[in-house]
Amino acid sequence: MSDGSSRLAILGLEAAEYKLEEYGELGPPVGVPLDGPMNHRGVAMWNSEDGSILTGLWECDAGRLRADFGPDGGEFIHLVSGHMTCLHDDGTLTELGPGDTMTFPPGWTGTWDCKTPMRKFYTVFKVGS
Repeated sequence: MSDGSSRLAILGLEAAEYKLEEYGELGPPVGVPLDGPMNHRGVAMWNSEDGSILTGLWECDAGRLRADFGPDGGEFIHLVSGHMTCLHDDGTLTELGPGDTMTFPPGWTGTWDCKTPMRKFYTVFKVGS
């Protein structure tokens, strides 16, 4: 989607109730479920012309997933609802809840444990050529 200007007004409680498109079962490259199938939903809000920046609103069911951003990309998130624990492969543990933000830099690998269904605003970015 190239023009998401009408969706930029999604704020606060509106984001928690916003109708999302069903994407089906979660899988690579988004994440690898660790305890059985997890469904996810979302809506793209804006993408740069070259595809290096993607923004939107996304939600997944409760469960654990393996996240691997690789060396060329990362993600900035702002939780709208739900709770998650992010365990980096180096042992760093971060707890997130509604209103919290976090950046997953290029190379971040670890486990996301979504204690409840989790909804987030996201900005995915690609670096390098």
